[in-house]
Amino acid sequence: MATSDKKTRGYVPWNDEMDKVLLDTFVDYYNKSDRCQNGWKSHVYTVAVKNVCEKCNVTITKENISSRSKNFDKHYNIINGLLSTSGFGWDWEKNKLKVDSDTVWDEYVERNKEAKGYRHKVVKFWVLLSLVYNKDQANGEGAKTAVESSKEMAKENDTGDKDAPYSVSSSSSLKRQRSDDSFNSIWCDKFDMLTSALKDDGPKLPSSAEVLAALQEVEGLDEDT
Repeated sequence: MATSDKKTRGYVPWNDEMDKVLLDTFVDYYNKSDRCQNGWKSHVYTVAVKNVCEKCNVTITKENISSRSKNFDKHYNIINGLLSTSGFGWDWEKNKLKVDSDTVWDEYVERNKEAKGYRHKVVKFWVLLSLVYNKDQANGEGAKTAVESSKEMAKENDTGDKDAPYSVSSSSSLKRQRSDDSFNSIWCDKFDMLTSALKDDGPKLPSSAEVLAALQEVEGLDEDT
């Protein structure tokens, strides 16, 4: 009995509120270039522990934070691999994968056993995970991914079937099809402006008011999107 208690003593059940506070902290320090190749600088863990404990009224340790971060990293790697493959998309409403068919899924899992449990797995805060755990972040390319993907889809829409929905091949792909070329151009310009603040050399994250003001200037952007 004592052995079992020892094994479970450090376990912490995480909830959405705790995950959001932790990821918000990581995003803040990601933009300060405090993420290392193998994790975070020591002071980031100290702040993360303080933020989660105070804002969520729980007791956790650096080890709990480190373990959760590794779990986030695992989710990102597996899901990003899926979204980089034809036949997979992201359901922004349900926070889970969209799969074209059972055949597509079975063939992928046959080659990638670690993805087996992810077909119906709910993973929230995907945009934050994509920013923080993108492996290109070390050279400053991570923040560019969403913009480049949006521009690629806009280009495809210029030459492709206007009635065909977008295929989600990136973690930050647009939520639904837009057939208006001018909308795509404006959206990419605004997204460039917003994500420039997320690069390593950006001064700071834009405030929520600045984000809202920029998005409200985009014609054709409905409230849900």
